Amino acid sequence: MNWLQRASDGTVTLTLHAQPGAKRTEFVGLHGEALKIRLAAPPVDGKANAALTKYLAGYLGVPRAAITILSGESSRHKILWLQGVSEAALEKLEGEAKS
Repeated sequence: MNWLQRASDGTVTLTLHAQPGAKRTEFVGLHGEALKIRLAAPPVDGKANAALTKYLAGYLGVPRAAITILSGESSRHKILWLQGVSEAALEKLEGEAKS
């Protein structure tokens, strides 16, 4: 899967397609080579990015500081770098791509 890449140091690179302004925050499967996520936050003043990192941190069981947006701060196409994600959490995330 190109949207989820694991490094030998235990970190993960995640490619997302974000859709801000949705009714609720949820994963909705693949969108090309990215995992699509709807965000219940507007795309203004960094609110969507804050909602994204908060949701991912809770979903994956990591602190928000373990998530870094590498690219796409002001774009729907985002690449994130994650630290300390358990194998079980990654399997749960991979399951979202199949839905």
